[in-house]
Amino acid sequence: MTQQFTPHGMHLIAGEWVAGERTFRSEPAHGPAHDFAVGNPGHVDRACKAAAAAFPAFAATTRADRAAFLTAIADEIEARAGAITEVGTQETGLPEARLNGERGRTTGQLRLFAEHILKGDYLDRRHDEALPDRTPPRPDLRMIQRPIGPVAVFGASNFPLAFSTAGGDTAAALAAGCPVVVKGHSAHPGAAEIVAEAVQAAITRCNMPAGVFSMIQGGARDVGTSLVQHPQIRAVGFTGSLGGGRALFDLCAQRPEPIPFFGELGSVNPMFILPEATKARGAEIGAGWAGSLTMGAGQFCTNPGIAVVEAGPAGDAFVAAAAAALKDIGPQCMLTDGIARAYRDGKARFDGRNAVQPVLVRESENRTAAPNLYETDAASYLQDNALGEEVFGPLGLVVRVSGAEEMTALAQGFEGQLTATIHMDDGDIDLARRLLPVLEQKAGRVLANGFPTGVEVAEAMVHGGPYPASTNFGATSVGTLSIRRFLRPVCFQNIPEALLPEDLRG
Repeated sequence: MTQQFTPHGMHLIAGEWVAGERTFRSEPAHGPAHDFAVGNPGHVDRACKAAAAAFPAFAATTRADRAAFLTAIADEIEARAGAITEVGTQETGLPEARLNGERGRTTGQLRLFAEHILKGDYLDRRHDEALPDRTPPRPDLRMIQRPIGPVAVFGASNFPLAFSTAGGDTAAALAAGCPVVVKGHSAHPGAAEIVAEAVQAAITRCNMPAGVFSMIQGGARDVGTSLVQHPQIRAVGFTGSLGGGRALFDLCAQRPEPIPFFGELGSVNPMFILPEATKARGAEIGAGWAGSLTMGAGQFCTNPGIAVVEAGPAGDAFVAAAAAALKDIGPQCMLTDGIARAYRDGKARFDGRNAVQPVLVRESENRTAAPNLYETDAASYLQDNALGEEVFGPLGLVVRVSGAEEMTALAQGFEGQLTATIHMDDGDIDLARRLLPVLEQKAGRVLANGFPTGVEVAEAMVHGGPYPASTNFGATSVGTLSIRRFLRPVCFQNIPEALLPEDLRG
């Protein structure tokens, strides 16, 4: 890399870079460590009040102005591409190609939202004309989706760009007309700082209100708790662990005025390999599963951690192929030391259970994770809820079933998931027809003959699902539908046209 990044380590609050009374030191996978300001409730209060002050003017901006703003953010991020990749690879240990691809996804979704709001369909405008001669008379009714107010966004550990400072939650909220206060993740504070600089440059360039965006670095738990409890915050976007997300969700529900918490919390993303597909290409599917399971050291929320396959020779071939492919994959660097420790703890849960048989067991050290593979039967899985808990990393569990009835029963026993996958051939249609209605109730996205670790940013994508995959089964955090999280319908009755929002006039 030709660029050298030296952070100033401060928070960005309503256009001003603010130092903290304390600092924390970053823990990069390689390269130099840096000091960053620790956020506190005072920083949160200042940012939230600035967001509330900016909201009326920002909500009143035209869709064209907000589209230009989103595009400017994308441009400013691309202008800092070298520095983002440099510090991002150092902080996370992710390879340069992954950071470059994620940056493209981040800027791509900003531009996608710019295009989306220009079309105007998301406003869901409706008009019931007045019927003064009817008994009783009907008033003139006009409905439109309007922005809800300041939104809190939590940076995610596993996506330093696409689900963090200017990621999907931020893009959707800004597109809707909502100011954003971001809590940066301590796993990648340098990347957060650079992206915040890009957003601030776009604010200046587009003459947007200063309080439309703030970024407070992490380093202290009270930043998150004070943020979700601040009375000016109207909704929260979160991607992270089940424990942390549930705690914040509960705080949102306990507020004097509860607010929606849109949390994407985790998933084991089961795959069902149906009998005819297993016989015809079980080894191919097994090898493909190994690749998906270890992509990014298994640190994707759509990582397919469980494979369901029938007992017998065809299923054995699937397991053998998966084990052989995993054996050829070496240890990979994980995002943080804490995530690496949690992966080792998750593996230990499997090692300590008699009902689970090891297929491929390797030890992981320090910040690296080696792939592991285990096997159990359906009855044991259904009796032990801990086997269905997500292990964040490259660990796979094969659940062997005796036939179609047990496979269907197992599908019914799964908790809510982000994804569920069916591998099938033509001879599996009848079983797939039985499984699909079950899986539709369990997951936000159902796939056939693929692997879920690629999440397309598109109009039709759903990245969410029933709890515990997410805290709101009616929402998605990826795709243009995600803007609806930060809008609410407002009906204007007999309001003179001159007073209506611009998008309702005419």
